[in-house]
Amino acid sequence: MSHATPPLGSNAIAMIGGGQMALALAEGFCRAGLLQPADITVYDPVPAARERLAARMPGIGFADSGAGAAATAGLVFLAVKPQQAAAACREFSKALAPDAVVVSIVAGLTLRSLGELTGQRSVVRVMPNTPCLVGRGVSVVCRTPEVPAAAQARVLELLAAVGRVHEVDESLMDAVTGLSGSGPGFVALLVEALADGGVKAGLPRGLALALATETLSGTAALLDQTGEHPAQIKDRVSSPGGTTIAGLAVLEQRGVRGALIDAVVTAAARARELGA
Repeated sequence: MSHATPPLGSNAIAMIGGGQMALALAEGFCRAGLLQPADITVYDPVPAARERLAARMPGIGFADSGAGAAATAGLVFLAVKPQQAAAACREFSKALAPDAVVVSIVAGLTLRSLGELTGQRSVVRVMPNTPCLVGRGVSVVCRTPEVPAAAQARVLELLAAVGRVHEVDESLMDAVTGLSGSGPGFVALLVEALADGGVKAGLPRGLALALATETLSGTAALLDQTGEHPAQIKDRVSSPGGTTIAGLAVLEQRGVRGALIDAVVTAAARARELGA
């Protein structure tokens, strides 16, 4: 498959990997009107992934190799599992144009490693999270100095279509992975536990899950919109001798706060291991 690489200012992008996060990004880009499905070329060897993309995004393009996809675009998104990244990079790198920019969402894979694997000096590293699937995600970004300002602006614009975007120094990316990358799993566990508590207290399962989900979502929105410290919200609902303080005492006795801290730190450490 042979393609002429369009200029970076064109809309065409490539995605190496077509899993859930690639789908979330592609749908978000198109939902915001920043791209059309035909502007995106995907390579994924798994038929089910291609079928899902084709069903959700009629008109999206597919290539029969990573090199075939990469040859179509100035922005190439790497969206594979960490264990697959090295092989994928080596395969598509041979088709990259000199001015192509590689945008990686692979956990733990450093800018330096990406540069060595792809032969490109213009590399952007992104840690998105799964709420991108509903346009409520957070993406944290770092880049090499060689990334052109226009390309960086375009990447930030695209990512803003699926949630909020923060730029950081690369030294913070493993901690970011432990918190916002892995965080949805921790939060989902908390919601499940709260719902189980509601069921144990006598609520129907469906109502308990709805109340747990809505309570978490509403509290997050309250924190976001007021800018208040979480302790202020906690103290405001903790009446002397009341129900909330009684429950909080149990959480402190069981070490929930420490367990969450350790979960983030452990996830960050695992991100560093993946990038080693």
